[in-house]
Amino acid sequence: MGEIKEFCRRLSSRNNLINEKTGVLKMQKRKLGNSNLEVSALGLGCMRMTYGDSPVGDRQEMISFLHAAVERGITFFDTAEVYGPFTNEELLGEALAPFRGRVAIGTKFGFKHDPDKGPSPTVGLDSRPEQIKRVAEASLKRLNIDAIDLFYQHRVDPAVPIEDVAGAVKDLIREGKVKHFGLSEAGAETIRRAHAVQPVAAIQSEYSLWWRTPEEDVLPACEELGIGFVPFSPLGRGYLTGKVDENTTFASSDIRSRSPRYTPEARKANRVVIDLLARIGEQKGATPAQIALAWLLAQKPWIVPIPGSRKLERLDENIGAVAVELTSDDLREIESAISTMTIQGDRYPVDLKKMTGR
Repeated sequence: MGEIKEFCRRLSSRNNLINEKTGVLKMQKRKLGNSNLEVSALGLGCMRMTYGDSPVGDRQEMISFLHAAVERGITFFDTAEVYGPFTNEELLGEALAPFRGRVAIGTKFGFKHDPDKGPSPTVGLDSRPEQIKRVAEASLKRLNIDAIDLFYQHRVDPAVPIEDVAGAVKDLIREGKVKHFGLSEAGAETIRRAHAVQPVAAIQSEYSLWWRTPEEDVLPACEELGIGFVPFSPLGRGYLTGKVDENTTFASSDIRSRSPRYTPEARKANRVVIDLLARIGEQKGATPAQIALAWLLAQKPWIVPIPGSRKLERLDENIGAVAVELTSDDLREIESAISTMTIQGDRYPVDLKKMTGR
């Protein structure tokens, strides 16, 4: 791991991104579309700190890790009530309390609550206005804040008109309990309808070099309407780092264990993407992960990826991507190469896939 840290230091210094007084990377800032929500060019996805695979992170270690992220210039943190459930918001509420006013937290509503276990994708969707408002009140307490910076609908609920959802969040904004409205994995038409009721600050969806479906209609809608875009899984749930291959095993609680794109056969077939990232990375003196993130950052100035991490060396590697400059020739080379590849496997199992793109 030492060589990655040293590379990031040299790369950042070469591009004049190191603060000479503190020796810390000077993180760039970006605005999410036409909103006044300014955040670090890279955010931090926090789900796996308490949810999604096993074992989850040690609480005190995760608090220290979150403090280190802020010290490195990360100001945008992503969570949701369903992560845990509830424990992820509680973790961020405790860890980020000393930095109130300096950081922005995005959280989410939209899953039905089981009476015993709380919200879960397996229970179903619930975006009724009264439920949205209940969730907001509870999230405010867990996050230990006065207003939610960015409140996303986690998945579009076909049983509730999106106009009613946007109206409920609009009420919360008027009450000062929410600052900005967001949607996750929504289709372009839904985005337009929601935006007409309450301006949408950000769309969060999966987007990376090996999942480019948002380019078809969601990104054009964002550009037209002045909405920011927040890619989750920008490193393909670890695959685009080059450290996952056909021999990697996943715990049963890990979504990759049941996703078609992560079968051993698909992982082997999709190595062509890693080969491309490694080749460009060798030219730039960067890792595959850094090239994957740099490519996203180069697409639009209002795109803010949120790679997840629980280790400082991974965080430092990801932050180093901000200093990687991809020229127009580099981008054309990547585009030309990727256009000849056929990525194997759907990104989600059927039950989760049907919740996206509505």
